[in-house]
Amino acid sequence: MLKKLFVTSACILLMAACAQSPTGRRQIMLFSDAELGKMGAQTFEAMKAETPLAKDVELNRYVKCVANSLLAVTPDNLRAQSWEVVLFDADQVNAFALPGGKIGVYTGLLKVAQNQEQLAAVVGHEIAHVIAGHSNERLSSNQGIQTILALGDAGMKAYGVKYQQELMTAFGLGAQLGVALPFSRAHETESDIIGLELMAKAGFEPRQAVNLWQNMAALGGSGTPEFMSTHPLPETRIKELREKLPAAMKLYNERKAGSALPQCKR
Repeated sequence: MLKKLFVTSACILLMAACAQSPTGRRQIMLFSDAELGKMGAQTFEAMKAETPLAKDVELNRYVKCVANSLLAVTPDNLRAQSWEVVLFDADQVNAFALPGGKIGVYTGLLKVAQNQEQLAAVVGHEIAHVIAGHSNERLSSNQGIQTILALGDAGMKAYGVKYQQELMTAFGLGAQLGVALPFSRAHETESDIIGLELMAKAGFEPRQAVNLWQNMAALGGSGTPEFMSTHPLPETRIKELREKLPAAMKLYNERKAGSALPQCKR
């Protein structure tokens, strides 16, 4: 009974997996661009209301220069959007991009990203999440997991399966470790690859992405095993970025030979 239940549920999700990421992964995409854009805008407004905005004019200009240089080489549908770029005055070493044309950078990141190239590595990575539709995929996969768990709970009740709560807890943990977390690590790795290509096309020296993650690694980590983490370990990211550097350097050199490079000054 359980086997039939999960096979049926998996088939439902596979029928929905009609999209493909820029790197060729199959994706489950259940939400429209309009829905994602609305959610992104609402989230961004809430964040602006909760977090102080940096007032330093030069720092704002610097961050926007890097972001706009990257946006100039994104796919047509993103390049045509009106993007809002905000610098938040907070110590978080982080940045993000949301569907609907929203980019946020925290001043704490500027202490670790030591130059325009390293900042471009982070912002390019975040824009890559939007390019690849990762918000849609995450929401869709979470909805799929909840559907499967609900079907499982209903099925076990109908068949009088003993230890129902224990089994559902185990299935929930299995879904988290087997689907949700690997999907997140897949998203991060994919965004590293797309972001590296993006910064190279925009004229930012891609080898600085490795330096950026070396800076990140120097900050230390939580010690969480990689298989239970939503992000790859810095050492893993550095290894994968180095493997992709030859192709990225080719794109960078083509850009360097053909047009002026970004000059975003702090």
